[in-house]
Amino acid sequence: MDKQFFVYMTTNYSETSIYTGITNNLARRLYEHKSISNNCYTHKYKVNKLVYYEIFDNPIDAITREKQIKGWTRIKKKN
Repeated sequence: MDKQFFVYMTTNYSETSIYTGITNNLARRLYEHKSISNNCYTHKYKVNKLVYYEIFDNPIDAITREKQIKGWTRIKKKN
């Protein structure tokens, strides 16, 4: 089976923070965002509600897309 890569955006329940990330296991990564207790951004702002994701077969394409989304304005990300 070929490996898949996910570019995803999460937010908190009040939708005041947006986090964009990349992973090869979306379910595991979302679990980590919800359960890991440390000083990372996702824990500090309780950013654990999945609002968007894309699937890629090529990691370079996924990284490129993640960087593109991270460069967007907050308004564009919310839309």
